[in-house]
Amino acid sequence: MSATIRRAAPADAAVLAELGAATFVEAFGHLYTPEDLRAFLEESHSVPAYAGVLADPAYALWLAEDEAGRAIGYAQAGPCGLPHADVRPEDGELKRLYVRAGTQNAGTGRALMDAAMAWLLRDGPRTLWISVWSENFGAQRFYARYGFAFAGEYAFIVGEQRDREFMYRREPAPA
Repeated sequence: MSATIRRAAPADAAVLAELGAATFVEAFGHLYTPEDLRAFLEESHSVPAYAGVLADPAYALWLAEDEAGRAIGYAQAGPCGLPHADVRPEDGELKRLYVRAGTQNAGTGRALMDAAMAWLLRDGPRTLWISVWSENFGAQRFYARYGFAFAGEYAFIVGEQRDREFMYRREPAPA
């Protein structure tokens, strides 16, 4: 399956909200109580949440669509907001990268990652960050292939649940 990657626009907020919620539930829904999951999705994967990010020029999102035009993945990047002492204001972060179950391992994640990386590095080399659930070994291997290395951990909070989240950092390439 070949996916088309395009920069998301404000009109895509509803598509991103549905896709964001669906892919989060596919990947992590089993970890949370229904109440905690519902509250998290309403806060983080709602149309207003995505509309706000799409309206902010400090952030960018990309959609991956299959041949039928169905959204199958997305990536979000922007300023780093991770709770690490070494984060500087100029650092960037890949905030989200999700591909629907059943469409993974076809190069879509790589294409989304490449688009986000190009955008994050558009003004030259800088430190980049990613966070990933401690048990998501496939994502950890994927990010390592892009030069990201373990830098610390923190608690990712979803309602009453505290997940062990790893932070990965990629230092700027030498000039």
